[in-house]
Amino acid sequence: MHAKVGDWLVVKGTVLDAPDHFGQILEVHSTNGEPPYVVHWTHTDVDAVFVPGPDARVITPEEHEHEEQRRQERISEVERNISQKHPHSSSLAAPPDKDT
Repeated sequence: MHAKVGDWLVVKGTVLDAPDHFGQILEVHSTNGEPPYVVHWTHTDVDAVFVPGPDARVITPEEHEHEEQRRQERISEVERNISQKHPHSSSLAAPPDKDT
Protein backbone atom coordinates (compact mmCIF):
# COMPACT_ATOMS: atom_id res chain seq x y z
CA MET A 1 0.00 0.00 0.00
CA HIS A 2 1.27 3.44 -0.96
CA ALA A 3 -0.19 6.83 -0.06
CA LYS A 4 0.66 10.48 0.19
CA VAL A 5 -0.48 13.29 2.45
CA GLY A 6 -4.02 14.29 1.51
CA ASP A 7 -5.07 10.82 0.34
CA TRP A 8 -7.88 9.02 2.14
CA LEU A 9 -8.02 5.62 3.79
CA VAL A 10 -11.26 3.69 3.50
CA VAL A 11 -11.71 0.83 5.94
CA LYS A 12 -14.64 -1.46 5.18
CA GLY A 13 -17.18 -2.09 7.93
CA THR A 14 -16.50 -5.38 9.66
CA VAL A 15 -20.11 -6.54 9.97
CA LEU A 16 -23.15 -6.43 7.71
CA ASP A 17 -24.59 -2.91 7.44
CA ALA A 18 -21.61 -1.36 9.26
CA PRO A 19 -20.52 1.85 7.55
CA ASP A 20 -17.10 2.31 5.99
CA HIS A 21 -14.69 4.45 7.99
CA PHE A 22 -12.92 7.31 6.23
CA GLY A 23 -9.70 8.91 7.37
CA GLN A 24 -7.58 11.54 5.70
CA ILE A 25 -3.85 10.87 5.72
CA LEU A 26 -2.07 13.69 7.52
CA GLU A 27 1.48 12.28 7.69
CA VAL A 28 3.50 9.70 5.76
CA HIS A 29 6.90 9.00 7.32
CA SER A 30 8.34 6.58 4.77
CA THR A 31 9.98 7.83 1.57
CA ASN A 32 7.99 5.41 -0.60
CA GLY A 33 4.52 6.08 0.87
CA GLU A 34 4.19 2.87 2.86
CA PRO A 35 2.48 2.70 6.29
CA PRO A 36 2.22 3.56 9.08
CA TYR A 37 0.27 6.77 8.52
CA VAL A 38 -1.07 9.49 10.77
CA VAL A 39 -4.77 9.60 9.91
CA HIS A 40 -7.61 11.94 10.85
CA TRP A 41 -10.72 9.75 11.24
CA THR A 42 -13.91 11.57 10.30
CA HIS A 43 -16.26 9.34 12.33
CA THR A 44 -14.43 10.07 15.61
CA ASP A 45 -12.68 13.37 14.81
CA VAL A 46 -9.46 11.80 16.16
CA ASP A 47 -5.92 11.72 14.75
CA ALA A 48 -4.11 8.40 15.18
CA VAL A 49 -1.16 6.40 13.89
CA PHE A 50 -2.59 3.62 11.74
CA VAL A 51 -1.24 0.58 9.92
CA PRO A 52 -3.86 -0.49 7.36
CA GLY A 53 -4.93 -4.10 7.09
CA PRO A 54 -6.33 -6.01 4.11
CA ASP A 55 -9.77 -4.40 4.61
CA ALA A 56 -8.39 -0.92 3.83
CA ARG A 57 -7.73 0.90 0.59
CA VAL A 58 -6.21 4.26 -0.32
CA ILE A 59 -8.13 6.69 -2.52
CA THR A 60 -7.24 10.12 -3.86
CA PRO A 61 -9.01 13.29 -2.71
CA GLU A 62 -10.86 13.32 -6.05
CA GLU A 63 -12.07 9.74 -5.57
CA HIS A 64 -13.17 10.61 -2.04
CA GLU A 65 -15.18 13.58 -3.32
CA HIS A 66 -16.80 11.37 -5.96
CA GLU A 67 -17.72 8.76 -3.32
CA GLU A 68 -19.18 11.47 -1.07
CA GLN A 69 -21.30 12.81 -3.94
CA ARG A 70 -22.58 9.31 -4.70
CA ARG A 71 -23.40 8.77 -1.02
CA GLN A 72 -25.35 12.04 -0.89
CA GLU A 73 -27.23 11.10 -4.07
CA ARG A 74 -28.21 7.75 -2.55
CA ILE A 75 -29.43 9.46 0.62
CA SER A 76 -31.48 11.93 -1.45
CA GLU A 77 -32.97 9.07 -3.46
CA VAL A 78 -34.02 7.22 -0.31
CA GLU A 79 -35.58 10.41 1.08
CA ARG A 80 -37.49 10.94 -2.20
CA ASN A 81 -38.74 7.35 -2.11
CA ILE A 82 -39.91 7.77 1.47
CA SER A 83 -41.73 11.01 0.67
CA GLN A 84 -43.40 9.41 -2.38
CA LYS A 85 -44.68 6.52 -0.27
CA HIS A 86 -45.84 8.92 2.47
CA PRO A 87 -46.99 12.03 0.56
CA HIS A 88 -48.54 13.72 3.61
CA SER A 89 -45.22 13.68 5.40
CA SER A 90 -42.99 16.62 4.42
CA SER A 91 -40.14 15.46 6.65
CA LEU A 92 -39.13 12.68 8.98
CA ALA A 93 -40.02 14.86 11.99
CA ALA A 94 -42.73 13.97 14.50
CA PRO A 95 -46.31 14.64 13.35
CA PRO A 96 -47.99 17.84 14.56
CA ASP A 97 -50.11 17.84 17.72
CA LYS A 98 -53.78 16.94 17.21
CA ASP A 99 -55.13 19.22 19.96
CA THR A 100 -56.98 21.47 17.50
